[in-house]
Formats: sequence, structure tokens, C-alpha cells
Amino acid sequence: MNSALIAIVSILAYLSSAGLVGWRLFNHVESNEAQLRRITLALGFVGLAMHTWLLYRGIFSHAGLNLAFFNALSLTAWTVVASLLISSLSKPIENLGLVILPLAALAVFLDLLYPSVSFMSENASWVLKLHVLLSMLAYSLLTLASVQALLIAVQDHYLRKRRPGGFIRTLPPLMTMEALLFEMISIGFVLLTLALLSGFAFLENMFAQHLVHKTVLSVIAWMVFGGLLLGRRIRGWRGRRAIVWTLSGFALLILAYFGSKLVLELILHQGA
Repeated sequence: MNSALIAIVSILAYLSSAGLVGWRLFNHVESNEAQLRRITLALGFVGLAMHTWLLYRGIFSHAGLNLAFFNALSLTAWTVVASLLISSLSKPIENLGLVILPLAALAVFLDLLYPSVSFMSENASWVLKLHVLLSMLAYSLLTLASVQALLIAVQDHYLRKRRPGGFIRTLPPLMTMEALLFEMISIGFVLLTLALLSGFAFLENMFAQHLVHKTVLSVIAWMVFGGLLLGRRIRGWRGRRAIVWTLSGFALLILAYFGSKLVLELILHQGA
């Protein structure tokens, strides 16, 4: 089966799903809301299925796992979309697809346009493989949390201006949005903690393994998210403070993994 054709189908399905999310947000129609939501999720799952096939072909080989920069970016996007769609079956968070799905489509396009190779050997320890899995899951949930934080920021802005019209009316109440945000952050923080612990298990020499920046930034991000959860529990942090801390922690995570991988693989041409 032609990979380019499958990629195009995945991209179109993601963009169509995102387009329906946008249409539902800005043209709210009560009569067929449930049907539109089902079509939106169905298109998202079609894109995800095609994306799954592409990743299987691109990552798995006899030489090991190909986790080159754009493959890793695509895999992260897949994990985020899968988490979003599965969670949307039981929670009202599909609106996050307005941002997530176009970014996933872009990741699929870039992976198709710039194929590259950076193998993790099949003989790699189970601890290392567990670390990669936990990292992907942590990144996916904290990515969703960051988009949720942006949506809350927009919602809070319009409510403060006393203009809760348009798509703001289609969103759940602000308290519900914040509860979902901290639920995502809490689970993501646990996964990030486990990812860091499993990472330290195979860390021998940070300088020789080119992991100094990745490790330090990941730990700082962990401290930011941990501080936010502690502040929420002890002092009831919410609103703009929660948004700033969430986005700061997410930015550090992006720099930790993709920043170091970008420099090593695409600039210095070294395996990460």
C-alpha cells in the first residue's frame, strides 16, 4: 500500500475532523450537535488508523525501532491524538482537537517529507523501552493539558470582558474546564515521574550520552508541574496562575526532548 496515499488520507481526515470541531464551536446548532460530534470523532479515528499504519511501517524494522526526529514527532502526535479521541468518548474535551488535529496532520506531513533514520536497537533493555513508552504517554497528556490551558485562557478572557458569546457558550463551565485541566496534569505528572525514574536507571554518563540538557530540563519541568499541583492543593491556585505554570512546564518538556533531538540529529547529525 502506498505510504504517500495513506498519509494524505490521514492528513485529510485529521483536518476534516478539526474543521468540524471549529464549525461546531462557531456555529452551534442544538438540533444535530450529537450527530456532528459522532462524525467529528469518527473522522479523527480514521485519521488515527491511517497514522497507525504509517508509524508501524516507519518505526518497526529488523534493525530496531526507528525513532528519528520526525518519526518521534509523529509518534508523539499519534499518542496525543489517541489520548484525545479515547478521552473524548467519555469527557467533553474533543474541542481540543481544533489545535491538536492540525498539528498531528503537520507531523504526518513532515514525517513523509523528511524520512530519516535513528535506531533504538531491538536488544535495548526493557527499562529503556518502558522509559520511552512512559515519556510518550506523559508528553501526550501534558500536551493536552497545555492546549486545555490555552482554551481556558480564551474562555477566562471573554468571561472577564463579560462577552461570553460565540463558541464560549459551547464550552463546559470554567470550573469544569479547570477540573479537567488538573486531572490531566495529575496523571501526566505521575507518568512523567515514572519516566524520569526509569530514565535514571540506564543513565550512565550524561555528558557522553548527550543527555545533560534533556535531563536537566525534564527535571525542571517535573518541578514546575509538581509545584503547580502543590500550589493547587495548598493554596487553591487556579486561573491565570495555573495557565502560566502549565504552559511553562510544557515549554520546558518540548525543549528537553525535541530541542535536544533537533540539535543532535538535524544540526550535529548525531544519534540521540
